[in-house]
Amino acid sequence: MAWIYLVIAGLLETVWATTMKLSHGFTLWGYTVTTLLAMVASFLLLERAMQHLPLSLAYPIWTGIGAVGTIILGVALFGDHLSSLTWGFVALLMIGIVGIKLTTS
Repeated sequence: MAWIYLVIAGLLETVWATTMKLSHGFTLWGYTVTTLLAMVASFLLLERAMQHLPLSLAYPIWTGIGAVGTIILGVALFGDHLSSLTWGFVALLMIGIVGIKLTTS
């Protein structure tokens, strides 16, 4: 169950990062409230996951899911342009996240 909490927490990190941008400096209240709720939920689920997973695994996986998810949403929603080399490094990040999970007992 801890891994499920961690994945959901990472996905919520992408939600709050995206809605923070959409809030235009916290001037649009709907996006601002969504940002704050997603932040709180993400942190609470991370805390729940860390009750059963070591910090040295949970935190990097949480940030990795958030980073990769935010990159994908930035490209899909905001038209961010990444070079082929950057996509290669994103792939390495994903390989690292999966590798951490697969090598954890």
